[in-house]
Amino acid sequence: MRATKRVKFVDSSTNYNDAHVILNVGGVRFETQRTTLKKLPATRLSKLTPQLSFYDPVLNEYYFDRHPGVFSQILNYYRTGKLHYPTNVCGPLFEDELSYWGIQREEVEPCCWMTYTKHRSTQETLQTLDSLGLDTVRSNMIDLIKKFDWENDLHFMTTGQLPLAKRIRLITWQLFEESRSSIIAKIIAFISMLFILLSITTFVLRTLTIFEVAEYHFVDVYIGDNSTEKTPVQSTERIKIVDGFEIIEWICNSWFAFEIVLRFILAPSKRAFCVSILNWIDFLGTFFFFFTYILYNVFNYDGHQAPLDLLSTISVARMFKLINLHPRLKIITISISNSSRLLVLSMYFCFVVILIAGAALYYAERISNMSKSQIISVMDGIWLALTTVTTVGYGDIVPKSLFGMILGAITTIFGVLIIDLPMPIINEIFDNFNRHLLARQQLPKQRRRVTQVAIPRKIKPFIPTNGNVHHQHKT
Repeated sequence: MRATKRVKFVDSSTNYNDAHVILNVGGVRFETQRTTLKKLPATRLSKLTPQLSFYDPVLNEYYFDRHPGVFSQILNYYRTGKLHYPTNVCGPLFEDELSYWGIQREEVEPCCWMTYTKHRSTQETLQTLDSLGLDTVRSNMIDLIKKFDWENDLHFMTTGQLPLAKRIRLITWQLFEESRSSIIAKIIAFISMLFILLSITTFVLRTLTIFEVAEYHFVDVYIGDNSTEKTPVQSTERIKIVDGFEIIEWICNSWFAFEIVLRFILAPSKRAFCVSILNWIDFLGTFFFFFTYILYNVFNYDGHQAPLDLLSTISVARMFKLINLHPRLKIITISISNSSRLLVLSMYFCFVVILIAGAALYYAERISNMSKSQIISVMDGIWLALTTVTTVGYGDIVPKSLFGMILGAITTIFGVLIIDLPMPIINEIFDNFNRHLLARQQLPKQRRRVTQVAIPRKIKPFIPTNGNVHHQHKT
């Protein structure tokens, strides 16, 4: 009996198709091995099977309608295990692609961290600009209704319009809060700015001696044993100013009082209005004016006037109200606010350097036994270090010994470094806000929105009992 040998033929094309995978991403074809895609489990590409809807059996490829430029870096991550950031795409787009392919964004290589996280600071900057509303000239009615929380108003829900009283409140609020919304709003903003400048100018000019009205009291001066003579003596308890300044201050502060009361009544959120620093400055400046006027003219207070005048200097801080009238002024304040941590750190190092340098200067002068030394205590040394670090240099106290002069020079160098090193960072923060503000102002107010893609319904064959094949739509 002849022995037979069975031979099994293996289809080489089947092995090839099973080992190699063709990926069509956005019209660009990529070919790799299936074992390469298995290196990263629990990702989209590690679970490829012919049963998936995006597999094309005719072309023997998987089609993904995604960004091909980003996918080249993702496929390279499967091959090398290192994920690099493509510099020709935006950060949020790269994050969306990573999320789609099931890759953690923390896997980016350290060499690309700065490039990868740069867009995050940009998004934070844009969110800050959105909260400030610098590019908003006039709010639309829908935004105003949401701001005042009137969406559930019965009259608005039934008729589509607000009641007359609420419409008047919205219009008046826009006139005083949105200075660029209309011509009348610009006029009101100009009047407010004019009164602020006039009030501050009056506050400064009234301190000149040419506008003071001197008061004299006549006292009896004994000339001889029994004779007296009336002699005028200037009163220094209270300084009177010409009446014109008082009239101007009354006009300005009457406008300030009217404005702050009206803005408080119209404010959509009384709590947000009360926590505003600018509103507190405006209130205190107006309050101290009326308080001092009543104290001096109604209660005839004849005490020392300087402490009360010192409290009235808060009215000069009304200049900060001009920040709301120009977007660039707001950018400066926001830049300083975002640099607060850096500024606090710089002040801390200044404080440390001043203390160390002040004590070192005192003991350096003491060791040198200089008889004419001007630094007779540590406080004098701290004062010298303070004027040196801040580069003011009054010159009222100076070191006399050689060692003290060397320490003074070293302190000057540290002062220059501590003050100058944070300035480029703060300037960069301001430039970042300013560039994004200019870019936003040049963008169109309304942009076309991409609509949702219509997903086609799947069709499955339906075979009736008579054997004819029909197609039935799956709903």
